[in-house]
Amino acid sequence: MSRRVVRQSKFRHVFGQAAKADQAYEDIRVSKVTWDSSFCAVNPKFLAIIVEAGGGGAFIVLPLAKTGRVDKNYPLVTGHTAPVLDIDWCPHNDNVIASASDDTTIMVWQIPDYTPVRNITEPIITLEGHSKRVGILSWHPIARNVLLSAGGDNVIIIWNVGTGEVLLSLEDLHPDLIHSVCWNNNGTLLATTCKDKTLRIIDPRKGQVVAERARPHEGARPLRAVFTADGKLLSTGFSRMSERQVALWDPNNFEEPVALQEMDTSNGVLLPFYDPDSSIVYLCGKGDSSIRYFEITDEPPFVHYLNTFSSKEPQRGMGFMPKRGLDVSKCEIARFYKLHERKCEPIVMTVPRKSDLFQDDLYPDTPGPEPALEADEWLAGQDAEPVLISLKDGYVPPKHRELRVTKRNILDVRPPSGPRRSQSASDAPLSQHTLETLLEEIKALRERVQAQEERITALENMLCELVDGTD
Repeated sequence: MSRRVVRQSKFRHVFGQAAKADQAYEDIRVSKVTWDSSFCAVNPKFLAIIVEAGGGGAFIVLPLAKTGRVDKNYPLVTGHTAPVLDIDWCPHNDNVIASASDDTTIMVWQIPDYTPVRNITEPIITLEGHSKRVGILSWHPIARNVLLSAGGDNVIIIWNVGTGEVLLSLEDLHPDLIHSVCWNNNGTLLATTCKDKTLRIIDPRKGQVVAERARPHEGARPLRAVFTADGKLLSTGFSRMSERQVALWDPNNFEEPVALQEMDTSNGVLLPFYDPDSSIVYLCGKGDSSIRYFEITDEPPFVHYLNTFSSKEPQRGMGFMPKRGLDVSKCEIARFYKLHERKCEPIVMTVPRKSDLFQDDLYPDTPGPEPALEADEWLAGQDAEPVLISLKDGYVPPKHRELRVTKRNILDVRPPSGPRRSQSASDAPLSQHTLETLLEEIKALRERVQAQEERITALENMLCELVDGTD
């Protein structure tokens, strides 16, 4: 009987391709801050990139369709008084993004579906609790309005963005700078890496380290770690000889790695992007000009090298599109947004198929935009699995959804329009009638704002004519 030599896998022939020149985003002054975050965040509606900005920190938000040259006066999101270090889109609202900054604050922003006329300067809410720079942000995968931040004060804070309150503060678990934080797929555990060379698994609601591994990689450079779909951990780091490594760990037995592969010798920290649907991890090094990808399986050697996408230009950062933002008709299984010095270039990963039909083996049901739990339910100890959606008919992002912030005194952060809602009305589920009323109110407000902007323009024109007349 002949032995099977070639491993069977539908992902053996995944190949990457850079988008055509007219599909790139040109003339963007990508931030030069020395910080190991991806500098880019993307969702099915928008592309956000941290940019160079005088007198503070800023990022630009572009509709995905707005490819080509970006006008130098295109409105930015500005509000931080020091450089922005990390940005992250809310997984449950495609119009909400959080930003973290060197100024010690986190700001949460509502991005309109239309292109704003001027810079967005007013966040929905500012979260203040860290004593040093905030360099890491991560939204909870299944609980509404729950945001994690990690700062240079070695503290992890978990916030309820809907109220502005601190839900949990994890203060004594890390003796040194936190390099990365990752939720598992249902948000019950965190994996963190730290400057003390220790990989930790933390139960945030108990405030305890449930497992840890000192020096999973022997080298001195920073580590990164992500959870896999079955609860294992995938880490990237460096050997003593500065060779870059990728390792797979079983948290129930942290003594030896399940698999360890050495890759090359380079200084760039490897950023792992993991897709739980295909169990493929993509490794992108800052300063590299390639993306390596591996399939993780239950069969030895467990981490299987698939291929490398190579290009000429080094990457300054990388955005990773959620599964629901991909084009299923083209058998696209991943899409990256590669940052150059002055542009952003999409890179598409596809599995070639002859049929035009929906390939259900490539696209299992995937987490959708609906949260499975409210913030207080999660905090009280409830667990749930992500609410899944099918991509069979493609994914259409929902229209603009407002994030309502209700502070302790039930004052809305935005200027009130009409009577203020009481606590009970705010907490009650929205009826169809209430929804229609709110939509009408929003529409009326928008028309009023538009009329006022037109009035301002008319007055400015009159002023110019008067000035010209006196000259």
